[in-house]
Amino acid sequence: MIFEYVPKGVCSVHFRFDIEDNVINSLEVTGGCNGNLKGISRIITGMNIDDVIKAFDGVTCGPKPTSCPDQIAQALKSYRKEH
Repeated sequence: MIFEYVPKGVCSVHFRFDIEDNVINSLEVTGGCNGNLKGISRIITGMNIDDVIKAFDGVTCGPKPTSCPDQIAQALKSYRKEH
């Protein structure tokens, strides 16, 4: 299932997840730190969404109260509520 999310408070502007049975098949990110987000996408491919939420929730970026990893966690929480 394709799930799209617009992150808030970060440089990334769009997340597009492919999720099946609560496992992430892929994540495409528009904007943000290209190399870092490609790496994050590769790392979380094949992972259960709950494990990603646990790892990324609350991660900050410099003085910002959020980060791209935190926004990935927020997106997955939103997905979980909807499904």
